[in-house]
Amino acid sequence: MMKKKRIAVLGSTGSIGINTLRVIAAHPERFEVAALTAFNSVKEIEGQIRKFAPKYVAIAQPHIASLRKSCPAVKFFDVTRDLAELVVAKDIDVVVIAMTGAVALDPFLAAVRAGKIVAPANKEALVMAGDILMAEAQKYGATVIPVDSEQSAIFQCLQGRDIKDVQQIHLTASGGALRKVPRVRHDQLSVKQILAHPRWKMGAKITVDSATLMNKGFEVIEAQRLFGVPVDKIKVIIHPEAIVHSMVEFIDGSILAQLGVTDMRLPIQYALTHPNRLSTGLPCLDFSKLGQLTFEKPDTRTFPSLRLAYDVLRCGGSAPAVLNAADEIAVEAFLQGRIRFTGIYAIVAKVLAAHVREPHRSSARIVDIKQADAWSRRRAVEEIERIR
Repeated sequence: MMKKKRIAVLGSTGSIGINTLRVIAAHPERFEVAALTAFNSVKEIEGQIRKFAPKYVAIAQPHIASLRKSCPAVKFFDVTRDLAELVVAKDIDVVVIAMTGAVALDPFLAAVRAGKIVAPANKEALVMAGDILMAEAQKYGATVIPVDSEQSAIFQCLQGRDIKDVQQIHLTASGGALRKVPRVRHDQLSVKQILAHPRWKMGAKITVDSATLMNKGFEVIEAQRLFGVPVDKIKVIIHPEAIVHSMVEFIDGSILAQLGVTDMRLPIQYALTHPNRLSTGLPCLDFSKLGQLTFEKPDTRTFPSLRLAYDVLRCGGSAPAVLNAADEIAVEAFLQGRIRFTGIYAIVAKVLAAHVREPHRSSARIVDIKQADAWSRRRAVEEIERIR
């Protein structure tokens, strides 16, 4: 009898977390839930506890006492400070990082140092410290299998291939909600309109990043960290249908692509079953009904955040951490109605310009990255106050 994989889902009440639990529930003979985490979603996680009976749960401290009364068999952790301790438990095999934000860095680092299988949907940790995380994964024998659809596609295309044979990686992007909207109209659109992604149902932060193409810039940084290819070999291509999730071109001119329906359960399940595959129960592509697949170059004049991410990757050191932190603060300010949409890029660019003038290392340690992250957040808040 095959041993079940014991899964920890960090951020179990968000979109990726919920889809991960749907995958687990569809294959109870293969997987079991070992741990769940959330922040303030008490009602949601209580329902998940009753359904999946995890051994460990992490949530914000004020909610632990009430949940402990209704779920006495569970060992509780403080989600704001104990995640690194939780993920190293010996009865956890796979850590799915479905939580958003820089707070994922510590549990990600702890999980790779514990030699776990880590399935990250979180971009921020890899953007901030992907070179360190991947080096530690190699050192401690951990396996990192990306959950993001684009990174999963690249990962799948590279299986059994030598990275030296890669000519180019083609990262596909749907183009977000503003693909056909002139830049002069961007500030006329409401938050609701910008959150209306044409293909994916995602959280507010990642949907705004998709609209600015900063999300795709983050994925360029992720791809470089995950796969170790030079930045100039990573190209972004707009593909509105979101059927081709990414492609890898090899030195002989051959191109391998991973295609599939737009459902996050596909890459999530592959991360959990790798190197094997199971039926998802999802509909297969009907090529006779696809019509056409279109591709176009990204417009970096209209969407300068993508170009900025490439510049940051070339700069290296703690610059990616500064980019990520400034973007988190700026996007939150936009969602709160405190700045205009185009103000997101303006603020991030100003913070990065200030960072370049500051002494910084060409390579960075975790402590340097955390200091840069904190500095960037303070500076972004200052810039927001200046333009209001």
